[in-house]
Parts: sequence; structure tokens; C-alpha cells
Amino acid sequence: MYALMLALLLLQATPASPVVDNEYVQVFKNSAPCAPGSKSCGDRVVVALGPVELAGEKMTRGDIKVFKEGEKYAPPPSGNYLEVSIKPNHPKVMPMPPRSPAPPHNKVLYDGKDFTIFEEKMRPGEYSSSHSHNLRLAIFLNHTSVSQWTDQGAETRELVPDTVTWRPAVVHSSKDVGQVPIRNILIEFKPQGRS
Repeated sequence: MYALMLALLLLQATPASPVVDNEYVQVFKNSAPCAPGSKSCGDRVVVALGPVELAGEKMTRGDIKVFKEGEKYAPPPSGNYLEVSIKPNHPKVMPMPPRSPAPPHNKVLYDGKDFTIFEEKMRPGEYSSSHSHNLRLAIFLNHTSVSQWTDQGAETRELVPDTVTWRPAVVHSSKDVGQVPIRNILIEFKPQGRS
């Protein structure tokens, strides 16, 4: 019994590993190491993966809350969520090539100086004609599949709920080929981002 309790205490004391860590973002699941507002963390986005309470507000799956650089907050005491920390000195984001098709008309949840947060939705069988995305973090909320076509060819991917992926800038067309709607949260960087 003592060994089990010690193992649990050590597990709680061990800092969580990020699910994504690159030059632009650091993402933690069910952990908020940047809640104290350290300058090395930059702006933070909390994405609810289920019912959580944050800053006195009840959030449901797919809800977001943005905290500016240096702003402190108390992380959710329970529930599933992501903390996305935008690295303050990330590389400059290059604009898409001239004459790239416009991005799709997704619902904008937040539009800041450095990044925009979209909610992307597609119904089963829905096709989205050629459009562009800049560098972005994608968070999949529903279990479904998507087919996408680029100049390099076609691919079909399974979208697994709560998966967080870093996606390159791209021009593509896409279709929801699953049985349920696509629902993703996209944190897309703007070309006028910091250098």
C-alpha cells in the first residue's frame, strides 16, 4: 500500500510532457505549466476537451479561452483540456504564395495580432473546393475521416478525437468522407507574426 501511494505522489509531482513542442507552440494535456504567466510562455489558449470550469466560467467541448502574455489564471481543477502556449519568439510566418486561394470561411473564435482561432466544421459528404491554410495547430474533436487533394497528390486520414497535430502551410481541397461531421479547432498563425 505504501509503495502504491508513493508511486501516485511521484506521478503527480512529475511534470507532464508536452503533446506538441516546436518553435511555435508548446501544448500540454490536462496540465497548465504556463498558468502562472511566465514571459517565456507568451499568449496561452485553453481548449476544453470536455466539461471544465475556468476563471469562473463553465466550458464545454471545443470552447476556448485566451490569456494574454503575462496574464495569470488558475487551471481547471478537473476535466480534460489543453493548454496551448504560443512561444513569444517564434520564427516569422511567411505569407502564402501570390494567387493562393482564400482560406475557407470557418467560424472565427478569436482573432489576435499573431494568430486566429477557427472552428472548422464539415458535414459528411461535404466538399470544400481549393483553399489555403497557413501554419497551424489542429485539434480534432470528432472521430471521422477526411480526404484531401494537393498538387502532390491525394490522401485520406482518420481524425482521432483529442489528437493535436502541427500542420504545414498548404493549398488543398478536402471532403468529409466519414460518418460524422468534421469538427476541429485550428490555431492558425498570421504572416505578420513576430520575428
